[in-house]
Amino acid sequence: MRELDSTSVESSEFVEQTFNFWFNGKNHIRSPFPEYIRSELKILSVKRFFEWTSGIDPKAKEEVNDQVISAKFEEFIFDIAQELVRTEDEKLTIKYPFMPRIGDEMKDDLTTEKSIIVNRSLFKKKDDQFMKVKLQKQDSNEIWETSFELPI
Repeated sequence: MRELDSTSVESSEFVEQTFNFWFNGKNHIRSPFPEYIRSELKILSVKRFFEWTSGIDPKAKEEVNDQVISAKFEEFIFDIAQELVRTEDEKLTIKYPFMPRIGDEMKDDLTTEKSIIVNRSLFKKKDDQFMKVKLQKQDSNEIWETSFELPI
Protein backbone atom coordinates (compact mmCIF):
# COMPACT_ATOMS: atom_id res chain seq x y z
CA MET A 1 0.00 0.00 0.00
CA ARG A 2 1.35 3.39 -0.84
CA GLU A 3 1.87 5.35 2.33
CA LEU A 4 -1.03 7.69 2.85
CA ASP A 5 -1.26 10.00 5.78
CA SER A 6 -3.11 13.23 6.25
CA THR A 7 0.02 15.39 5.87
CA SER A 8 1.62 13.93 2.73
CA VAL A 9 1.53 15.66 -0.65
CA GLU A 10 0.47 12.37 -2.26
CA SER A 11 -2.50 12.15 0.10
CA SER A 12 -3.49 15.72 -0.59
CA GLU A 13 -3.38 15.17 -4.37
CA PHE A 14 -5.34 11.92 -4.12
CA VAL A 15 -8.03 13.55 -1.98
CA GLU A 16 -8.33 16.62 -4.23
CA GLN A 17 -8.50 14.51 -7.41
CA THR A 18 -11.32 12.44 -5.94
CA PHE A 19 -13.32 15.48 -4.82
CA ASN A 20 -12.72 17.25 -8.15
CA PHE A 21 -14.06 14.22 -10.00
CA TRP A 22 -17.24 13.99 -7.92
CA PHE A 23 -17.87 17.70 -7.30
CA ASN A 24 -17.32 18.99 -10.84
CA GLY A 25 -19.51 17.67 -13.62
CA LYS A 26 -17.61 16.22 -16.55
CA ASN A 27 -19.14 14.83 -19.73
CA HIS A 28 -21.98 12.49 -18.67
CA ILE A 29 -21.13 12.62 -14.95
CA ARG A 30 -23.02 15.12 -12.79
CA SER A 31 -22.17 15.68 -9.18
CA PRO A 32 -24.67 13.96 -6.89
CA PHE A 33 -23.56 16.11 -3.94
CA PRO A 34 -25.45 19.33 -3.15
CA GLU A 35 -23.27 22.39 -2.73
CA TYR A 36 -24.38 22.93 0.87
CA ILE A 37 -22.79 19.67 2.14
CA ARG A 38 -19.48 19.78 0.29
CA SER A 39 -17.28 21.50 2.90
CA GLU A 40 -18.44 19.30 5.73
CA LEU A 41 -18.38 16.24 3.47
CA LYS A 42 -14.72 16.88 2.66
CA ILE A 43 -13.75 17.24 6.31
CA LEU A 44 -15.67 14.21 7.57
CA SER A 45 -14.78 11.83 4.75
CA VAL A 46 -11.05 12.68 4.90
CA LYS A 47 -11.12 12.20 8.67
CA ARG A 48 -12.87 8.82 8.38
CA PHE A 49 -10.56 7.72 5.57
CA PHE A 50 -7.37 8.45 7.52
CA GLU A 51 -8.82 6.80 10.61
CA TRP A 52 -9.38 3.73 8.44
CA THR A 53 -5.87 3.79 6.90
CA SER A 54 -4.23 4.18 10.31
CA GLY A 55 -6.11 1.15 11.60
CA ILE A 56 -5.10 -1.27 8.85
CA ASP A 57 -3.05 -4.18 10.12
CA PRO A 58 0.58 -3.93 8.85
CA LYS A 59 0.32 -7.35 7.17
CA ALA A 60 -2.92 -6.36 5.45
CA LYS A 61 -1.33 -3.13 4.17
CA GLU A 62 0.74 -5.23 1.77
CA GLU A 63 -2.48 -6.41 0.09
CA VAL A 64 -4.10 -2.98 -0.19
CA ASN A 65 -3.57 -1.40 -3.60
CA ASP A 66 -4.54 1.94 -5.19
CA GLN A 67 -7.86 0.53 -6.43
CA VAL A 68 -8.86 -0.59 -2.92
CA ILE A 69 -7.80 2.76 -1.47
CA SER A 70 -9.79 4.70 -4.04
CA ALA A 71 -12.90 2.54 -3.64
CA LYS A 72 -12.80 2.80 0.14
CA PHE A 73 -12.43 6.59 0.06
CA GLU A 74 -15.38 6.92 -2.33
CA GLU A 75 -17.40 4.59 -0.09
CA PHE A 76 -16.78 6.96 2.84
CA ILE A 77 -17.73 10.00 0.75
CA PHE A 78 -21.04 8.47 -0.35
CA ASP A 79 -21.90 7.06 3.10
CA ILE A 80 -21.27 10.36 4.86
CA ALA A 81 -23.15 12.31 2.20
CA GLN A 82 -26.24 10.19 2.92
CA GLU A 83 -26.07 11.40 6.52
CA LEU A 84 -25.64 15.08 5.57
CA VAL A 85 -28.36 15.65 2.97
CA ARG A 86 -31.81 16.90 3.96
CA THR A 87 -34.25 15.28 1.55
CA GLU A 88 -35.13 11.78 0.41
CA ASP A 89 -34.64 12.86 -3.19
CA GLU A 90 -31.08 13.99 -2.43
CA LYS A 91 -30.47 10.57 -0.87
CA LEU A 92 -31.74 8.92 -4.06
CA THR A 93 -29.37 11.05 -6.13
CA ILE A 94 -26.41 10.02 -3.98
CA LYS A 95 -27.37 6.36 -3.98
CA TYR A 96 -28.01 6.34 -7.75
CA PRO A 97 -25.88 9.18 -9.15
CA PHE A 98 -26.31 8.16 -12.78
CA MET A 99 -30.11 7.90 -12.79
CA PRO A 100 -32.42 10.69 -14.01
CA ARG A 101 -33.17 13.43 -11.48
CA ILE A 102 -36.03 15.79 -10.69
CA GLY A 103 -35.89 18.64 -13.20
CA ASP A 104 -34.29 16.52 -15.93
CA GLU A 105 -35.86 16.58 -19.37
CA MET A 106 -37.02 13.38 -21.07
CA LYS A 107 -38.96 12.54 -24.20
CA ASP A 108 -41.92 10.19 -24.39
CA ASP A 109 -41.10 7.18 -26.60
CA LEU A 110 -44.32 7.66 -28.53
CA THR A 111 -44.09 11.39 -29.20
CA THR A 112 -41.41 14.04 -29.48
CA GLU A 113 -42.98 16.13 -26.73
CA LYS A 114 -40.54 17.01 -23.97
CA SER A 115 -41.33 16.25 -20.34
CA ILE A 116 -39.77 17.26 -17.04
CA ILE A 117 -39.27 14.82 -14.16
CA VAL A 118 -41.35 16.09 -11.24
CA ASN A 119 -41.02 13.19 -8.79
CA ARG A 120 -39.12 9.93 -8.24
CA SER A 121 -39.56 6.98 -5.93
CA LEU A 122 -38.33 3.44 -5.44
CA PHE A 123 -40.33 0.23 -5.55
CA LYS A 124 -39.65 -3.49 -5.64
CA LYS A 125 -41.03 -6.07 -8.01
CA LYS A 126 -40.15 -9.52 -6.67
CA ASP A 127 -36.41 -9.31 -6.01
CA ASP A 128 -35.74 -6.41 -8.39
CA GLN A 129 -35.53 -2.74 -7.38
CA PHE A 130 -36.94 -0.02 -9.65
CA MET A 131 -37.06 3.76 -9.77
CA LYS A 132 -40.40 5.20 -10.83
CA VAL A 133 -40.32 8.70 -12.29
CA LYS A 134 -43.32 10.98 -12.75
CA LEU A 135 -43.05 13.40 -15.61
CA GLN A 136 -45.03 16.39 -16.78
CA LYS A 137 -45.31 17.09 -20.48
CA GLN A 138 -44.24 20.65 -21.20
CA ASP A 139 -46.87 21.43 -23.80
CA SER A 140 -49.95 19.75 -22.33
CA ASN A 141 -49.05 19.54 -18.59
CA GLU A 142 -50.16 15.88 -18.75
CA ILE A 143 -48.54 13.68 -16.07
CA TRP A 144 -47.13 10.30 -17.06
CA GLU A 145 -44.88 7.71 -15.43
CA THR A 146 -42.14 5.33 -16.38
CA SER A 147 -39.73 3.17 -14.43
CA PHE A 148 -36.16 1.94 -14.61
CA GLU A 149 -34.65 -1.19 -13.15
CA LEU A 150 -31.88 -0.21 -10.76
CA PRO A 151 -28.40 -1.67 -10.70
CA ILE A 152 -27.67 -4.04 -7.86
